Amino acid sequence: MLDLHHIFAMQKKALFFLLALCALGWGFTSYPTVFAGIAVGACFGTYNFWILVRRMDKFDRSISEGKKTVSLGSALRFGSGIASVAIAITLPQYFHLISTVIGLMIPYVFLFIGVIVSSVRNK
Repeated sequence: MLDLHHIFAMQKKALFFLLALCALGWGFTSYPTVFAGIAVGACFGTYNFWILVRRMDKFDRSISEGKKTVSLGSALRFGSGIASVAIAITLPQYFHLISTVIGLMIPYVFLFIGVIVSSVRNK
């Protein structure tokens, strides 16, 4: 299995590629709000994944040191998701709500694809 930091590095590379595609879609299609929503959602989704990686490191350290375990930051990630949706709701002329929610899920789709590719390579 891949290290969580390696997975996050791959996520960042995929995010930059996705943001470039969103910038092209925003600039050259008739759906700029959809591509802007995907970009905002993907940024917040990657931020949520970064929070998860950071909290998992703290969790692993506390388990290995025998200390009491800490929270994995679910409330912070939930709040971040609410913030991205709030941006899309308050600025509908710039961001499409449904595409923002889809963008929030893109890092997890990238994670799923990465696991599949990793398991195929290891076979």
